[in-house]
Amino acid sequence: MAAYVIPFEQLGMHDVESVGGKNASLGEMIGALTRLGVQVPTGFATSADAYREFLKQGGLDARIRTELQDLNVDDVTRLAATGARIRQWILATPFPPELEQAVLAQLRQMSGGNEIAVAVRSSATAEDLPEASFAGQQETFLNVRGEAGVLRAMHEVFASLFNDRAISYRVHQGFDHAQVALSAGVQHMVRSDLGASGVMFTLDTDSGFRDVVFLTASWGLGETVVQGAVNPDEFYLYKPALRSGRHPVLRRNLGAKALKMVYAPEGSPARVQTVEVGEPERQRFCLNDPDLLMLGRQALLIEEHYGRPMDIEWARDGASGGIYILQARPETVQSRAGRTIQRYALKRRSGVLATGRSIGQRIGAGTARVIRDAGEMARVQSGDVLVADMTDPDWEPVMKRAAAIVTNRGGRTCHAAIIARELGIPAVVGCGDATQRIREGQEVTVSCAEGDTGYVFEGLLEFERRQIELDSLPKLPLKIMMNVGNPDRAFNFAAIPHRGVGLARLEFIINRMIGVHPRALLEFDRLDAPLQQQIRPQMAGYADPVSFYVEKLAEGIAQIAAAFAPEPVIVRLSDFKSNEYANLIGGARYEPQEENPMLGFRGAVRYLDPDFRPCFELECRALKRVREQMGLGNVQVMVPFVRTLTEARQVTELLAANGLKRGQAGLKLIMMCELPTNALLAEEYLQYFDGMSIGSNDMTQLTLGLDRDSALVAGQFDERDPAVRKLLAQAIAACRGAGKYIGICGQGPSDHPDFARWLLEQGIDSLSLNPDTVVETWLFLAQGTPR
Repeated sequence: MAAYVIPFEQLGMHDVESVGGKNASLGEMIGALTRLGVQVPTGFATSADAYREFLKQGGLDARIRTELQDLNVDDVTRLAATGARIRQWILATPFPPELEQAVLAQLRQMSGGNEIAVAVRSSATAEDLPEASFAGQQETFLNVRGEAGVLRAMHEVFASLFNDRAISYRVHQGFDHAQVALSAGVQHMVRSDLGASGVMFTLDTDSGFRDVVFLTASWGLGETVVQGAVNPDEFYLYKPALRSGRHPVLRRNLGAKALKMVYAPEGSPARVQTVEVGEPERQRFCLNDPDLLMLGRQALLIEEHYGRPMDIEWARDGASGGIYILQARPETVQSRAGRTIQRYALKRRSGVLATGRSIGQRIGAGTARVIRDAGEMARVQSGDVLVADMTDPDWEPVMKRAAAIVTNRGGRTCHAAIIARELGIPAVVGCGDATQRIREGQEVTVSCAEGDTGYVFEGLLEFERRQIELDSLPKLPLKIMMNVGNPDRAFNFAAIPHRGVGLARLEFIINRMIGVHPRALLEFDRLDAPLQQQIRPQMAGYADPVSFYVEKLAEGIAQIAAAFAPEPVIVRLSDFKSNEYANLIGGARYEPQEENPMLGFRGAVRYLDPDFRPCFELECRALKRVREQMGLGNVQVMVPFVRTLTEARQVTELLAANGLKRGQAGLKLIMMCELPTNALLAEEYLQYFDGMSIGSNDMTQLTLGLDRDSALVAGQFDERDPAVRKLLAQAIAACRGAGKYIGICGQGPSDHPDFARWLLEQGIDSLSLNPDTVVETWLFLAQGTPR
C-alpha cells in the first residue's frame, strides 16, 4: 500500500505528483540546501494517494464530478453555491482510520511528546509549476495546536481545493479537476509573530530584470504581506554584489506596516489575530543589513539550485533570531517574458483621484466598481475597474474581468499584485483611501506608466500602446545611450537596447527620494523644532540625518548603475538652481534670492563655495559608496556648468580630495559642454577631463541669448541654429582630435531626428536620448546608414 504520510526529509522534486509542488520543494530544499546554510522548518506531508482514498468514501469523488459538470464559472453566484456545497460534503466526511493514525503517529514523532505549534499548508499536485501560479488559492492555517486541531485543519485544507477561486482558476488554466489532488503539509512554526516575515523574488517582479533580489518584509506572521493587508518594507539586493561580498542593498523603501498578525491568546477560539503596530516599529525597517545579506545569499542558492527565477516565502524567528525559508516556487510571470516590450503613454492627464504603488507599466480605463466585500463581486463586469480595500483569492473569478485593479492596502508582492501581473492588467495598490476618493460608477483611468507611483485619473483618458521587437533594431555606427533620472524606471528602461546612460540626473533623487536641503540635514541639531518635525518622517529608518542623505543618494545612483551595468553610467553632479534648492524642505533658509537663477549660483561655482562645499562632499561620499562599497565601477562622474578653466582645475582637485580622483580605479571625469566657452576652449578644458557631453539646452540658450524658461522667446529656441552647430562641431572635433569621449545628453536629438543624424555625420561617439524616443531615433538613423 502507498504511504499516506511522508516526512519532508524523504521528499524531492520527483515527488510533485505525490505531494504537490509546495511540499516537494520543501523536501528538495531540506535535502539539497540545508548543508549550504538554507534553513527550512521540518515536518511531513500527506500523499495524493491519501487524498484520493479519502474521496472514495461514500462515492464523494463521483458526486463532486457530477456537481462540477457544465458549471459556468463566470456565473459567480452559481460558482459560490457549488463550491460551498462541495466543501461541506468534504468537511462532513471523516478521514479513513489508516490516514488518521498515520498522521497522528508522525505528529507525535515530530513533537517529541510536547505540544507544539505547527502550520498546516496546502500543496496541490498541479501547483507551483513554471507555467502557472496558484497563488494562495488553497488554505493555510497557522499556530495550529493539538492532535484534534491538526486533523481539523487538514480537513479544511482538503476542502479548500474546491474554493471558488480554485475551481475557477483550474477551468481557465485548462486543468481537469479530477487530475488535481491535494497534499497537506504539516510544518514546525517559526516564531515570526515575534519577528518579521515576507516574500522575496529572484528578479524584479515588474520589469523582469534578473540581477536583483526583490524582497518585502513586515512585522509578524507573513499572511499580512501575502494577503496585501499591509504596505511592507521593500528592498532591492544586487546579485553581483552578493556574489562578490560587496554591499548589496541597492534600495530601501520604508513601508507603513500598520498591522501585524500574531498568535491569539491561549484559550481564544482563533489561532491568530491581527493587531496594530506601534509607531516606533512603523518608523524603522524590519530587517538590518546582516538579515538582508543572509536572505539574499539564500535566495541565490535556491535560484541556482532550481535553475530559474523563484518566488520565496521567508520568516525571521523573533525568539532565536534565525532566518527560515517557508516555501519556494517558480516565478511564473516575468520569467516567461520574451524579446518584445510594450510601452504605454497617456495622451493627456486629468485630476488625480488616488495614488499608490504601480504594478506593471500598463494603462487601463473603465467604470469604477467600489466593492466592499466578496458578496458584492458579481457587480464587476467586463471592462470595469475593480476598487477595493484589498483582495484575496476569493476574488479571483472576477479579477480577470477587470480593466484595472485599485486597492487601499498591499505592496508589490500582495495577492492583487501577483494576480494583476499574471492577468496582464494594471494595478495600483496601497493607495490608503481609494475606496473613499473614487465614487461608485465613476469613469476612471488607471496608469502604471508613470514609474513607481501609480495614478488613478478622472475620466476615460486616451492613451497609446506601442510594441517593440527588440531583435529587429539594426546596427548603428554610434552608441545609443539614455537619459535617466528616475531610479524607479531604470530596470524597465534597461530592457530597451542601449549602450549605457549618458546622463543620470541627481536632481530627481534629491527632490523626490530625499526632499530636504542638504544643509538642513548637516545642521539638523541647530534647526528649530517645527522644521525638525517636518524632516523626521523623511529620514525615518536611517541612523541620522547625514547618513540618510548619503545612503538615499547612493541608493538612487546604484539602482540606475546596476540596471545598466556593465555599460557606463555617467552621473551628473547636482545641477539645481537656487530657486529649485529653495523649494526643498529647509531650503529657503540657505538659498539666495536671484533675479536669473539660470545664470547664477549653479554648477561648479556652487561646489567650490565654502558654504555649499560640505553639501557637495556628501555627494562625493555617495558616489564613492556606490563605486567602492557596492562595486559599481561603471559609474562615471560628470561636472555641469563649468565657466572657466580655473573652475575646471579647482573642481577636479576638490573631487580628488574627496576620493574621486580621475583615473583612480578606472574613474572617468566628464565635463558638460554647455557654455560657448566650453566649445571655444575645448582643447584646454580636456586637460582636466576624460571627455565631454554636450548639453544642447544650455548651449542653445547661451549662444542665442534666449531664456529657455521664457514663453515670450520660446519659439526662437532651436538647437539646429547654425551658430549652435558651429560650436558643437568645434567641440566634437576637439574631442576626436584628443582621442577622448564626446557625446550629447541634451534634449535636441530626442526632439529632432534630423539633428541626431547631423551629429552622427560629425562623428559624435554617442547620443543619449530620452527612453521614449530611443526606438524611433534608432530606426530613423538606420534609414541612411550603410549596413
